[in-house]
Amino acid sequence: MGTTALVLPLADPDADLETVGGKGASLARLAAAGLPVPDGFHLTTHAYRRFTADLDAEIREGLRSEDAATAATAIAAAFARRDMPDDIAAAIRAALPSGPVAVRSSATAEDLPDLSFAGQHDTFLDVTGDDVLDAVKRCWASLWTARAIAYRARNGITDVALAVVVQEMVPADAAGVLFTANPVTGARTETVVNAAPGLGEALVGGTVTPDEYVVTSGVVRRTGDLLSDARVLELAGLGARIEDLYGVPMDVEWAVAGGRIAVLQARPITALAEVWNDSLRGDYLWTCANLREAVPSVMTPATWSFAAVLAQPPIAGHPTSGNIGGRFYLNVSAAFAVGSALGLGGLMRRAAEQAFGRIPPGMEVPPLPLSRLAVLRAAVGAVVPFIRLGREYRAKIDGLLASAPGRAERLHAAFREASTPAELLVLWKSDVDEVLHVDARVFDTGARNGSMSSLKVRRRLVKLVGEDDATALLTGAHGASGELESLGPVLGLARLRRGEISRETYVRQYGHRFADEFEVSAPRPAEDPAWPDQQDVGVDPEELLARQAEVRDAAWERLRAAHPGKVVGLRRQVDKLAAQARERERARSEFARTFGVLRAFLVRAGEVTGHGDALFFLPIDETLRVLEGDEAPLASVPARRAAYDRYRALPPYPTLIRGHFDPETWAADPNRRSDVYDASTEPSPQGDAVSGFPGAAGVVEGVARVIHDVEDGGALEQGEILVTTVTNIGWTPLFPRAAAVVTDVGAPLSHAAIVARELGIPAVVGCGNATTRIKTGDRVRVDGGRGTVTVLLAPG
Repeated sequence: MGTTALVLPLADPDADLETVGGKGASLARLAAAGLPVPDGFHLTTHAYRRFTADLDAEIREGLRSEDAATAATAIAAAFARRDMPDDIAAAIRAALPSGPVAVRSSATAEDLPDLSFAGQHDTFLDVTGDDVLDAVKRCWASLWTARAIAYRARNGITDVALAVVVQEMVPADAAGVLFTANPVTGARTETVVNAAPGLGEALVGGTVTPDEYVVTSGVVRRTGDLLSDARVLELAGLGARIEDLYGVPMDVEWAVAGGRIAVLQARPITALAEVWNDSLRGDYLWTCANLREAVPSVMTPATWSFAAVLAQPPIAGHPTSGNIGGRFYLNVSAAFAVGSALGLGGLMRRAAEQAFGRIPPGMEVPPLPLSRLAVLRAAVGAVVPFIRLGREYRAKIDGLLASAPGRAERLHAAFREASTPAELLVLWKSDVDEVLHVDARVFDTGARNGSMSSLKVRRRLVKLVGEDDATALLTGAHGASGELESLGPVLGLARLRRGEISRETYVRQYGHRFADEFEVSAPRPAEDPAWPDQQDVGVDPEELLARQAEVRDAAWERLRAAHPGKVVGLRRQVDKLAAQARERERARSEFARTFGVLRAFLVRAGEVTGHGDALFFLPIDETLRVLEGDEAPLASVPARRAAYDRYRALPPYPTLIRGHFDPETWAADPNRRSDVYDASTEPSPQGDAVSGFPGAAGVVEGVARVIHDVEDGGALEQGEILVTTVTNIGWTPLFPRAAAVVTDVGAPLSHAAIVARELGIPAVVGCGNATTRIKTGDRVRVDGGRGTVTVLLAPG
């Protein structure tokens, strides 16, 4: 023990855990940091040991009883019988402030990061004069209550002593607790404040339901009106200061008296689960329809941190995108609020349908809880950076498309040569930060460019020639040289098989493209020397493209015959759309290449620090701290790895989610729907009919092959109908083998629809229930023009 003093001032530097217990050490730390802690003093563990020196035999005797309650009663009686030693009583009286005080137990195994002991020992409020002496003895005796003894036994605690904190009593008008991370959801982005009138004893005892206030990005959501927004934000600010002081999420007791806040206690939140669930942030409609193509799996925290950098800013505190159980979702409510405020609501709905699929009848898009004026202001604020990104895209896209492959190769080489964390930090500051914040942002913008204009042209063509011919006329985006990147890997593989390009060229051009290309923990195909030899496309895709060219030429001839004066103008518009599609696909490819650079940086960081794949479970800012020598962030890795594994074990969540959604509860429901989840209504049966968007025209019958993971794609036989949840570029080599393609997730502008149209393969996308209603071996009819799938015969 650092001191044998009986009493220490509250902020005394000697007030450590061994001397003043967990609660006392925490209060000393808060007071020394200048936080508003009520004045007082510590009665040290030295005083406790002095008092109990003559009671050891009675304590041991009491503990021999087989009945814990009997033992506790006997020990408490022994404490009560013993008089307070004169020197301890004198020290307490000398330190007592005028007026009533709170007398609080503080054990040496209390308020620790891995052990709370909350509520195990006694506190006495509003105590005056010599009654403090009796309260101190009763605090000491509470170390030996039945529940305290049992708690220590369960946690293997054998050596313990108890100090007492005596502080000025706060005549609270309101009191409560705040959590700097949401204790229910685990969300670190939320501060939760619970409040009740008066001293808060009823709140602690659970006899009243407190007001609850949740603070996210400076916005307060409330269930009561006891506290003003200003007071809640002041409390949240104090909580942030305390969390910064301790470096971990904190549970803080507070009180308000005379308009001033007092911090009564702060302890680490124990057993805070890692919960990744932005659906708990409000009543929004979320979709992953387009995103699931790009990010089909559960994201590691590193990947999410990169995605968050590229996300659109919040709309008046409401998120535009979110992480739900580790999966990437867009907030439709926020997007529609902006569109409606700018008078573009109808256009927004049509564009969303093409990109994300239909919103089922009866499923509402919850509006943001903002006034029309507030939404308009937020919409204008959201549009400004969007316009700025568009200008940056147009100014930089050509140069970046030309320079990105070479820059990526140079950085990969530089990472391999870096041998220390300091060298990697230099590379981050000189190049990698710009790759993320500039290059990736521009490519992301480019990957979304031009979809609205294609919608207008398609509607015009459908009016003139119908769905099937309109679909045919809009194919051919790959160009004469096969420049559409969605087809790149499969066309390149065919060229490799014909000896037209080398393995090195193929790997350099397509080694960054695969099914999970935006997940930085996933190895790139280029990292596997055997990768090109493992690919099999079946039918030469050039044959399919040639066949589709004949269909397209015939459609142009029919259009020329029916509307000769419109062909030239329409051909010009279609050619422009094709050029836009090629540029969009090139941007998408280089976007994926930037994530390959980010992965390589993290892999090398794991190697030079010795922490390996643990860095995939840190946001990038925390990885940079590790490279700077601060290893504190690594303490969060086990919980995050556990959360990642927990979410990975669940099936993919519904495409559309409204309201609060718990992935684990949903997954355990045998009647769950895989297409939609609406917390505001009782779920209705999904139905047996399988239908979706017309992806690519044509009618075909064949045997279904249900494949959930592209790694199992080898099971697809030539001429079978591929049925899966969603496809992306990693699935492209399977398309030439498929007679048709059917997906649960998708829309007219999704990968499955685009590639199937180019290759002339009938496709129906966005069915919602295809993989649950169709089984491998079923004989089915796919009508790509009508968007229907019919099960003709089930096997056996």
